[in-house]
Amino acid sequence: MELKNKKIGILGGSGFIGSYITKTFLENGYSVKASTTDIFNKKKYGHLKNLPNASNLEISELDILKPETMKSFVSGCDSIIHSGTPFQLDVEDPQKELFEPIVSGTENFLNIIKDEPSVKNVVLIASVAAYNTSFPFPAGDKNGDHLYTEKDTPFMHEDNHPYSQAKFYADQTVREFMESHPENGFEIVSLYPTFAVGKPLSRRVDSTSVGLQFMFKNHLAPNAFMEMLYKKNVEFAMVDVIDIAKAAFKAATTGGLHGNNYFLSSESWTVSDISRMLNKKEPVDKPRTVYSNSLASKDLGVEFTSPQVSLNQFENE
Repeated sequence: MELKNKKIGILGGSGFIGSYITKTFLENGYSVKASTTDIFNKKKYGHLKNLPNASNLEISELDILKPETMKSFVSGCDSIIHSGTPFQLDVEDPQKELFEPIVSGTENFLNIIKDEPSVKNVVLIASVAAYNTSFPFPAGDKNGDHLYTEKDTPFMHEDNHPYSQAKFYADQTVREFMESHPENGFEIVSLYPTFAVGKPLSRRVDSTSVGLQFMFKNHLAPNAFMEMLYKKNVEFAMVDVIDIAKAAFKAATTGGLHGNNYFLSSESWTVSDISRMLNKKEPVDKPRTVYSNSLASKDLGVEFTSPQVSLNQFENE
């Protein structure tokens, strides 16, 4: 799909994952419109101004719960990358902090883009949690040796974290939209990254993925959830944040992928070894493959980086 010299809209384009997606499109000569929730807070997106080809970058304010700002953002965009939903573990009001922006926000997004004639391609950065709300633990009655593929039926349990439940319902919203709009005029591709790791492009401190790496590196346990991860030495499937950006780029610029789902994952390691690798030490155990990346490798051409490389590149600042 040739989109060169056309405009790419990136929701959440200044976040941990979104920044790398923005960087990838700019490096490849595309015009990019990246969203921010507060145009007056330059600390959120200022780092994007230092990227190569930043003269082709436009920053636009967007509230995913306000249709008028969504309409303004997507207008004139040829392709949309949606990486703009919050990933947070500490929540006081799950409905307001997670379900509204993730589920209702996805509904608003789909309802807006179906009426925008310029949009030809949509890539949704979902989460492995949409397939397994128990992540990083096995789903339902599946044992620890199960190899997850895109053919698995998504699993949800109401006892799991509200973030995971919200991602599951948002993903179901997308699937229902495609069923009810079989000829919507644009392609939709969904990507399901596991735990995103690597060095952030900004000094922002509001990324849960970055925060988890910081806590694992320094063996911090500010709450019962983190204590449990250390005590059980939980195994995490991980993916380099740069590989997510590469996959998003390929999904947006390759035609004929409508309706496809792709796990984005590399190796799985225990928390103790994650901590070692973050401190540039050799791991003790061997990695496993829990979420298959075969389909993403085949269709999107991504050669997935070992988390050992990604974790070694992480820095505390």
